Amino acid sequence: MIQAILVFNNHGKPRLVRFYQRFPEEIQQQIVRETFHLVLKRDDNICNFLEGGSLIGGSDYKLIYRHYATLYFVFCVDSSESELGILDLIQVFVETLDKCFENVCELDLIFHMDKVHYILQEVVMGGMVLETNMNEIVAQIEAQNKLEKSEPFICLKIIIMCPWSVLFFTLGGYGVESFLPPGDVQVFQLPS
Repeated sequence: MIQAILVFNNHGKPRLVRFYQRFPEEIQQQIVRETFHLVLKRDDNICNFLEGGSLIGGSDYKLIYRHYATLYFVFCVDSSESELGILDLIQVFVETLDKCFENVCELDLIFHMDKVHYILQEVVMGGMVLETNMNEIVAQIEAQNKLEKSEPFICLKIIIMCPWSVLFFTLGGYGVESFLPPGDVQVFQLPS
């Protein structure tokens, strides 16, 4: 079973953290730091499997990782998982991200966190692998994108009030209501 999925950059900043076992927040942060230090000190030509750190279960767990450009993708798994199967799963996850974001980079993980989590949930849920067929995953993502675009305009109003306008956020972006003479309201949809 997959215990955790961690993605961090070359400097140790976490870009995606998903635990499938309950840990307090302080322990999660320590696990990310320890995992980063374990993975960083390894040479690039050494195998991509190592024993889990002391915080995540020691020798009962394995860290399986891949390094792509500026990002490390690390899966912490128990001893029942196949190392080569998890390496293949990491490859499928990264290629799916690449297809969905057209040449994925670290900024895509930062600014599109909701979409990244949705892609991850199509691949792994509750620590169990759901889907490894990249075409099926991409089809589900495209269906979700169509559904989001077909929903009516929904807004969560009144974030900041100025004398002449109100700034509000929507699920697809944000807009401004500009108050003209009393009673007249003009709504502008800004591109997301």
